[in-house]
Amino acid sequence: MHPHDLAMAVICESLLVLAHHSLKFVLKVSPSPVESMSQISLWFERQFEFSFPVELHPNVRARLRGTPARLEELLRVSARETLTRKQQGKWSAQEHAGHLLDLEPLWLARVEDYVAGGAQLTVTDLQNRKTDDANYNARSLDQILASFRSARERLLKRADGLDELLWTRSILHPRLKTPMRLVDHLYFVAEHDDHHLAHIWEFTRVN
Repeated sequence: MHPHDLAMAVICESLLVLAHHSLKFVLKVSPSPVESMSQISLWFERQFEFSFPVELHPNVRARLRGTPARLEELLRVSARETLTRKQQGKWSAQEHAGHLLDLEPLWLARVEDYVAGGAQLTVTDLQNRKTDDANYNARSLDQILASFRSARERLLKRADGLDELLWTRSILHPRLKTPMRLVDHLYFVAEHDDHHLAHIWEFTRVN
């Protein structure tokens, strides 16, 4: 074999070996179609930095006040079949809405923790069994939306009546293990709202 041809053969063989190992690497680390379907980060992997001025608490409350309207806008334009469809055992769009409703008592209880001056915020069930057991897909969408709007109004009414000094009070968050001011707590709620609204938007958009 001519030296030039031999060199080319060696190069081609090396490229084939490299391509083979690269393919194995891609197949090993690339997410499955199900895993890559959503671009939304996992809630429990979120990191939070609570360094914004406490004076922004009116802005945070404005976000919270707008959630019921945004939720209604997202859900009322879709067919019931779309709203109740589950994929890979995950919550449907309607179940995400039900989960927002389920957590309103927790958010309100944590506001009361600030009023009482507790050492740690009220803990919650991280398995979300309440939502799993509620069978929200069998419920009326209007009932879920009305109940959420009413619960959110109760939360905001309580927050609106608090002493200004309470907004800087810090209490340990049980999962994050970091102190959170009252304004941070409500910011956390607003971020949780947006997390599930994003899931609902993503789900209804592709269905």
